[in-house]
Amino acid sequence: RGRGRQRQIQQWQAELEATVKLQQQTGFAGACRQMDASVFSFENLYRAYLKCRKNKRRSKKALEFEINAEENLLKLKVALQSRTYRPLPSTCFVTESPKMREIFAADFRDRVVHHLLVSYLEPKWEPIFIHDSFACRKGKGTHGAIKRLQKFMRKVSGNGTRKAFYIHLDIRSFFVSINKQILFDVVSRKEGHPDIIWLLGVIIFNNPAMNPVKKGQLSLFDAIPPHKSLFQTNNKTGLPIGYYTSQFFANVYLNQLDQFVEHQLKCSYYIRYVDDMVLLSTKRKELENWEKEIRSFCQSRLALGLNKGQRRLAPLTNGCNFVGYVVRPTHLLVRNRCVNNLKSKIRKFETELTGKWHGATVVKYDVAIIEKLGLRLAQAI
Repeated sequence: RGRGRQRQIQQWQAELEATVKLQQQTGFAGACRQMDASVFSFENLYRAYLKCRKNKRRSKKALEFEINAEENLLKLKVALQSRTYRPLPSTCFVTESPKMREIFAADFRDRVVHHLLVSYLEPKWEPIFIHDSFACRKGKGTHGAIKRLQKFMRKVSGNGTRKAFYIHLDIRSFFVSINKQILFDVVSRKEGHPDIIWLLGVIIFNNPAMNPVKKGQLSLFDAIPPHKSLFQTNNKTGLPIGYYTSQFFANVYLNQLDQFVEHQLKCSYYIRYVDDMVLLSTKRKELENWEKEIRSFCQSRLALGLNKGQRRLAPLTNGCNFVGYVVRPTHLLVRNRCVNNLKSKIRKFETELTGKWHGATVVKYDVAIIEKLGLRLAQAI
């Protein structure tokens, strides 16, 4: 065992030295291209591991993996290269805020693979995505989305000199309704590496609802409507909320809709965040026609439906309820629900960080809790 382990370490060191040499000779992009032939190399897995453990290093699963990180990554490399890799059971729980939904957490080992896959696919897809898709992309996010929407409002209304309208549309039960075969076909059509195509199949067609470890208040699972639960699907549809890959695949899946709206409908003012989309125009009838076209496209090409209950067509002066803000051309308002949720979380952190001792208030210095608090505040500001 000792000699075999030593050979593995020597092989890893040789791969690392070869990659550094490639980077010096051809630059990072050239090195990445030449490493495509060995996408499951130790170095690529190690990079994915470092990304995966960021902000998660103190979690139980991350610590268990880190104790024998080198050995775990070598085993993972062998499993991927021999195509014997299969995802482990997920952890599942139910959140009640802002709405009741199932959250799936992949095993840490599988999260490393998810980061490896997205890191490989993202550079190919990022140039294809439209500029105004703002979810889970570098330099985008909710704040970028509301600033862009406000800019659109000012442009389409001529800074308030002409009447304009918006229509807000939402995909019904989006993540649960994503058709896995359509998703696989869309991604694999643009991918030529056989190992990546194989891994796409393993991850997309994996069923996280099969034998998961359920945590939290178990009675909440029965309270989730069947059309919003992965446990009620036949594994032909549905991506798990909480998986790193699901965020990326959601953008890939709806990129077809984005291209249709921009290039076929010729909508100049369109913005999307996950499954929420807003279109603006000076003509109310034009927005109604676009809605019909989008509904038809979603049904025929993506096997998705629009949520009639979330549909809203109104003048810009009414304000648009989008990603936690009420957006108007002149100002923004934070929704009361978001403010109350933040206050509730701050009170929870206060309870965790403070206590009483002989009548005096004692403040605990818990790095993990303080980091979580800082992250939560950064997301809210």
